[in-house]
Amino acid sequence: MNDVRGNALGTASASARDAVEKALWRMMSFYDVPMADLDLAIAADPAWPLPHVMKAGFLLSLTEPALVPEAQTHLERARPLMARGTPREQAHFAAVEQVADGRWHGACRIWDELLIDHPRDALALQWGQLWDFYRGDAAGLRLRPARALPAWDEADPLFPCVLALYAFGLEENNLYAQAEEAGRHALDIDARVPWAVHAVAHVMEMQGRFEEGNTWLRQHQPVWAEGNGFAGHLWWHKALFRLEALDVAGALRIVDKQLSGDALQITLQRLDAAAMLWRLHLLGHDMSAACATLLAGWDTSEGSAGYYAFNDVHLVVTMLAAGEVSRAEAWVARCAERALDGADARRANHVLAREVGLPLLRGLLAFGRGEHDSAADALYAVRGQLQRLGGSHAQRDLVDLTLLSAAARGMRRALGQALVRERLMAKPATPMTRHWMDALEML
Repeated sequence: MNDVRGNALGTASASARDAVEKALWRMMSFYDVPMADLDLAIAADPAWPLPHVMKAGFLLSLTEPALVPEAQTHLERARPLMARGTPREQAHFAAVEQVADGRWHGACRIWDELLIDHPRDALALQWGQLWDFYRGDAAGLRLRPARALPAWDEADPLFPCVLALYAFGLEENNLYAQAEEAGRHALDIDARVPWAVHAVAHVMEMQGRFEEGNTWLRQHQPVWAEGNGFAGHLWWHKALFRLEALDVAGALRIVDKQLSGDALQITLQRLDAAAMLWRLHLLGHDMSAACATLLAGWDTSEGSAGYYAFNDVHLVVTMLAAGEVSRAEAWVARCAERALDGADARRANHVLAREVGLPLLRGLLAFGRGEHDSAADALYAVRGQLQRLGGSHAQRDLVDLTLLSAAARGMRRALGQALVRERLMAKPATPMTRHWMDALEML
């Protein structure tokens, strides 16, 4: 039996096939989680390994260290069934095993090779995009879907989802006009593609089109704001547009209503809250109470430190904004211990943490201690390597904003002014940029 794209499946059950297809759509559109659909697939064909592999991959995609054991349990359930899996399904199993073992680069190589022979493998495209994003591989974000898209039929229900992957990859490679065109085209085909809404929002953020971006998200809000796991991140983008306009009250309203309390169920959602609270902190607003509340729900258990440097950065700035400098220092020390542990060298995050994560974290600690010149020097030194941290240009802008704040508060005014000039070449002088121009005595 084949799926709707002609990929061979290791099942003869139409019910199992259809349940997996529904789960795949959920994974690409973020409408609810895929676990119940995968349970239906397992019930329809208990000997088919792919649903177990998909469960494991989905859990790992949340970047939660606490979920790794559960993901490994699903992989162990799949292992004795893999002889029945097709070569494509066996490759997915191998890739997800690599992810579970911290070897993210190896997983992406497997998905790359898989897509050469199976360009219509939507699961490989989705997972490849996520782990390219986590690894900061901008080229992969664009080129992997670019290699696959010409092989797709535009009538395929998942085509707009794949086009949205391409749109985001174009944006992260600064190809803004093409990215916006692809994102809008995806939404013309199917309005229920939040990743396409997201790609166009990123274009508008990078071009300083903050009022247009706010309107864009509001226009599509009925589709993404309810029943969608990606809603929190799009609310973060909406708050980001308000902050670019220096509408602090508007940004705070979004934080209070959409980026706090029960809205924060997983680390990926806490990252958005942390990123916004830190930006407000840099503007001089006391966010200590909100940050303390955010920390209370964060997994700070022993095994979490050093799992993924991008997450560590957001946790540390939350600690600093909460006024818990000693706690932040202790966390960074735990991250360093893990990064320098030779037994952990196989992890993709090992070299990243040592070469990018730790220097960045130490620069942030210096900022938190009020050592602004040291912070500016440390952050500027690592700035050229930031893409390796993972995330998007918009998310990593947190570091540049911290650098601007450190320069304005210390003696590195010339450095801060140079960074503002760089910013002005990329997008118009928004109210946020003018704020930093004023702080750096450029007005």
